[in-house]
Amino acid sequence: MSEQTRNFSLCGHSGAGKTALSEAMLFNMGVVNRLGRINDGTTISDYDSGEIERQISLKVSLLNGAWQGCHLNVIDTPGYADFISEAKAALRISDAAVAVVDAVTGIEIGTERIWNFAAGYNLPRAVFINKMDRPEADADMVLEVARERFGRQVVPLQMAVNPGEGFNQIIDLVTMKLYTYQDGKASEGDIPADIEDSVQELHEQLVESVAETDEALMEKYFSDGELAMDELVGGLREAILNLNLFPAFFGDAYNNVGVDRLQDALVQYGPSPTEAAGLKFEAEEQEVSIEGIDTAPLAALVFKTLAEQHVGELCLLRLFSGTIKPGDEVANPNKRGTERIGQIYHLNGNKRTEVESAGAGDIVALVKLKNTHTTDTLCRKGESFQLPGIEFPEPLIRVAIHAKDQGGEDRIATGLSQLHEEDPSFLLRYDGEIRQSVLHAQGELHLETVVNRLRERFGVEIDMEAPRIPYRETIRGTADAQYRHKKQSGGRGQFGEVSLRIGPKGRGDGFEFLNEVVGGNIPSNFIPAIEKGVSEMLDQGPVAGYQVIDVAATVYDGKYHPVDSDEVSFKIAGSHAFRDAFLKAKPILLEPIYHLEITVPEEFMGDVMGDLSSRRGRISGMDADSHFQVIHAEAPLAEIDRYATILRSMTQGKGFHAQRFDRYEDVPGDVMAKIVETAQKNKEKEAA
Repeated sequence: MSEQTRNFSLCGHSGAGKTALSEAMLFNMGVVNRLGRINDGTTISDYDSGEIERQISLKVSLLNGAWQGCHLNVIDTPGYADFISEAKAALRISDAAVAVVDAVTGIEIGTERIWNFAAGYNLPRAVFINKMDRPEADADMVLEVARERFGRQVVPLQMAVNPGEGFNQIIDLVTMKLYTYQDGKASEGDIPADIEDSVQELHEQLVESVAETDEALMEKYFSDGELAMDELVGGLREAILNLNLFPAFFGDAYNNVGVDRLQDALVQYGPSPTEAAGLKFEAEEQEVSIEGIDTAPLAALVFKTLAEQHVGELCLLRLFSGTIKPGDEVANPNKRGTERIGQIYHLNGNKRTEVESAGAGDIVALVKLKNTHTTDTLCRKGESFQLPGIEFPEPLIRVAIHAKDQGGEDRIATGLSQLHEEDPSFLLRYDGEIRQSVLHAQGELHLETVVNRLRERFGVEIDMEAPRIPYRETIRGTADAQYRHKKQSGGRGQFGEVSLRIGPKGRGDGFEFLNEVVGGNIPSNFIPAIEKGVSEMLDQGPVAGYQVIDVAATVYDGKYHPVDSDEVSFKIAGSHAFRDAFLKAKPILLEPIYHLEITVPEEFMGDVMGDLSSRRGRISGMDADSHFQVIHAEAPLAEIDRYATILRSMTQGKGFHAQRFDRYEDVPGDVMAKIVETAQKNKEKEAA
């Protein structure tokens, strides 16, 4: 029954303890009989060789088990910035999010970004303040910062009695009971007398916060000065589901302290799939609502594709409504095709348990779907219903790649195409303008992970280099040139003479070719050959071999020979005349300018702004976003290669940015001279 299912993601900054928390949950649910450790490479969630080696999560892991009569689907997400798209995909199909926060370092940039993604999906959220056993743990500080960043709706449902080394006691502010932990097991007791007043004050603050979210409860609270337990619990659940309150919990996942109380709260206060935020959305400017029940038409979203050894490709999907079973034929409207459902699995990391069917609210893995991948919808055969997909962040770094071995290019294309189906957050594009295959990734580690998977699974070794910059060539002035092509070497010769005038056009107006020849000085049948000769110069311009844009070329005179003139002669003459005129017409280079939106803590503002200036960057504005500053700037693409890596290094991993192409702009004269010199040297090297 979907009412007894809870789907939630564990999210937050890298190193906060999400994987340790998921491991403790599995232990509590009896899925494992001992706690796996990240340092030993024994956790259920991080099973990939890259994850074990680096001791961080690189992708989402599905986990599940039974707790208090409910089926919990737990999604452990990566916290490292390069893999934030994985967390965003997980949130898209979750019904709630638990932000895991380090009790020492507090709310970090990764947590804020994830919180905002969850807010974008209208998900109920909770905060789990982890690592309360650390000597420097400061529960009050972290809670206060959480309230500053996420709003005063963040309310503690617990009090940490003895934070720091030996932490093992929590007071539940709803039930007003003390829980003492030993070896991961809790015993219930009464609140110690010496802290009774402090606990009572926190309890009253909680009751008041709940009462403020509902008029009837507020009236009851004002008249009675208290709420009955069922009123408090019911009101708290409604407030959490309606995003009026975000509960905060304390614990130590490594030693399994407080994890069971978090699981209890997720069962008691968390949304069931029938209350999922994902059941309502906008499509074609209309509100769409579906029922999260088994008897409703099928609506399922594929949020991740995995390739597992000995199994093949697995599609991870969430059923928002309807049911599936092996043998069913379903529609994939994104691909305009159908799929036959094969085996269905529940996953715990890479351990699979086959199930006979899946219903509304279930998160499962399907094998051997022929043409279904990440962000595809599956619906009832004959229908074309589509769920909103997943918008992945724009890639932040780019490298040019080519095969080390001859004949490896096809294997690169095939391998990266398959890997892209698993991970749409990287892109491979052949850029005809710079004549390179360019791989776009979220960061250095993401790039390294993609390249490693390509080598391990497809046996392809690649070389990487900085991509060429797609400069453009154009002119500021007008100029004329005349070129005569004459060749006589026995037999019929070649002859064609062209007089050409060129001038600039408006930015973005493109290339224009005009014919003003009069009196038959060049027969009309040779004019297209001249145009072809000029057009061929546009791909590799006369200045440095870059694309020519926004130029008008006019052929106004010339000469021909009745026997020796032909199309080839006039094509050659046209291209040379254009080249000579272009170099006299005040040629310039244009470079791509990118808009940057850089989010950093205030203490790094000076360093970031100074660095931008050194990169020929211009700052166009700044906004405050809580304790972060958002810098709006522009910089040439040539100056921001690997900027994501540079920014993280400069801000101790606390800054991030987004970038997008904005326009082309003149290259300064000194920079242009260096570009032209380099292009000339490369040309000579290729000719040698």
